[in-house]
Amino acid sequence: MKYKIALVTLFIITVFNCKTQETVTLKTDFNFDWNFKLEDSVSGITDTEWQKIRLPHDWSIASKLDSIKGEGATGYLLGGIGYYKKDFTTNLHKNQVAYILFDGVYNNATISLNNNELGFHPYGYSPFYYDVTSTLNENGNKNTLNVKVDRTRYADSRWYTGSGIYRNVKFITKNKLHIPIWGSFITTPTVTNKLATISIQTTIDNKYNSSKTAILSTTIYNTNNEVVNTNTKNITVAKNTSLKDLTTIKVTNPKLWDIDSPTLYTAITTITLDNKVVDTQKTKFGIRSIRFDANTGFYLNGKNRKIKGVCLHHDAGLVGAAVPKGVWKRRLQTLKDIGCNAIRISHNPASNEFLDLCDEMGFLVQDEFFDEWDNPKDKRKNMNERSVDYITRGYAEHFQEWAEIDLKNTVLSHRNHPSIFQWSIGNEIEWTYPRNANATGFFNNIDWSGNYFWSLPPNNISTIKEKLKTLPKAKYDIGETAKKLAKWTKELDTTRYVIANCILPSSSYESGYADALDVIGFSYRRVIYDYGHKNYPNLPLMGTENLGQWHEWKAVMERPFISGTFLWTGIDYMGESNKGWPKKGTSSGLLDVAGFKKPSYHMFNALWNNEPNIYITSQSLDKSIYKLDANGNPIEKKKVNGKPLYGNGTM
Repeated sequence: MKYKIALVTLFIITVFNCKTQETVTLKTDFNFDWNFKLEDSVSGITDTEWQKIRLPHDWSIASKLDSIKGEGATGYLLGGIGYYKKDFTTNLHKNQVAYILFDGVYNNATISLNNNELGFHPYGYSPFYYDVTSTLNENGNKNTLNVKVDRTRYADSRWYTGSGIYRNVKFITKNKLHIPIWGSFITTPTVTNKLATISIQTTIDNKYNSSKTAILSTTIYNTNNEVVNTNTKNITVAKNTSLKDLTTIKVTNPKLWDIDSPTLYTAITTITLDNKVVDTQKTKFGIRSIRFDANTGFYLNGKNRKIKGVCLHHDAGLVGAAVPKGVWKRRLQTLKDIGCNAIRISHNPASNEFLDLCDEMGFLVQDEFFDEWDNPKDKRKNMNERSVDYITRGYAEHFQEWAEIDLKNTVLSHRNHPSIFQWSIGNEIEWTYPRNANATGFFNNIDWSGNYFWSLPPNNISTIKEKLKTLPKAKYDIGETAKKLAKWTKELDTTRYVIANCILPSSSYESGYADALDVIGFSYRRVIYDYGHKNYPNLPLMGTENLGQWHEWKAVMERPFISGTFLWTGIDYMGESNKGWPKKGTSSGLLDVAGFKKPSYHMFNALWNNEPNIYITSQSLDKSIYKLDANGNPIEKKKVNGKPLYGNGTM
């Protein structure tokens, strides 16, 4: 018997090469036929009637801008409490189980089905799901799914977040003997042009009250849907338990996933029980190798490559955070055209839909977990929090309880994407641990008068070590937390490099933070690339957040040990315009919020592309690094402490 859902017209049933079928996997697009209403005590808006919507949905972007009650940090758009409701009926077979999968809800979401609370999920960027089998009403009777989203903390981030169910939702049914959600993990431990080894780790859940013996079969298909190789084995899973199987398949003369040729293979795994295919799992993957060397940089498939990356926030201007896939495809292609080959998702996990595009288009991806750890950031000023304010309560409120869950959900959901080559455990976290900031000597130091972005650390290594020993310790230690996050990551995936975006690397090297990393990322610290490589030669380093300026790329090109950089940013984004009304966003991108090219885009087209190109533009005199002398001739502007007046700023 097949599974049916009323009111939903788009569905996919995947069945491959089986004699007969019973209850195969059904993944239903659950984005249709939702109802929504908003309760916003700040703006005074309260919906009395439900309105029909289709997901993904961001209610804040449709709200009125409020320069008085709103905050520039989140683009002067308010939040409130949003209520979502969906009615549906089912016809569930007795041997089936059902799940609801959310790729992202922003944020503080409470999920209920038929007046039974399934759970609470505070983080707005991590995927999550629920087994709803026992909560569904009898076949043919109406089910009601409710989602309450509490965005009354509407300035809980340093950028525009959006509000609501802004990513895709799926309803998934499987046989009681099945591969669970995120239960397939494919890696390529050995890769050459002649032969690749494919390692397939498969989890099989048996929710029957009896042991089951079945056939587990995995077939690899190429881009032409031709069979490359297959593996079949018998498995036995005890009742109400799980089994993890590891299968190895060889692929001869593989076509490698690369920046220039992002070839994707497909693995189809089936479970056959009593001569009936009861479950199928379709997983796309790429065959590729990655390696970082502390002296010579980054290698993709054995070839030394410079990482020409940009940072991106998850909004797209007027469409808010619920960005249609086509919008991202257009934006990414425009970046690809100038030679951009990598994306840093800043500062949160990406959607699976976005990662699919990166897989298909040939972008390397740094997937970032958190912007806050143990301690909150000041949403208006970026550094350590300076005031306690209800509307700015962010993820730090939930970090102790939820960090492991959210990190592991992200890794499990994303780890089959070949585009991901780095897991970033944090962004500019050092600000929130005053002991580490003070140890550097950059701050609260009357004996130092340099420019942070152009000067070496005023404290030498021995002084930094001594200060870290003697300065008062807070409740949480940055090094211990970093090691914990790296440990959780590597429990699920050891094939990618763990990195972090360090704004104070001179202290991070000594605080235990860098000890947790496979690669250290420098945030606006181009000036100490040589310092880092000389004093800590065994840890690869790269720029993970840098200005879109020529001298930043010049520093990368002159140093083989620097793997590359991520520019801040690839595209302008909403928010982080603190007290800048009527400015509602940040204009640091190579493209503006509508995706149109800016002068900096054309500069990096010249720097990153081998094709000849020409672009002529002008600069206003007040923003130029030059001024006119008495005779009208251009001369360089006055320097401060021997350094130019430009190049400052952090995000």
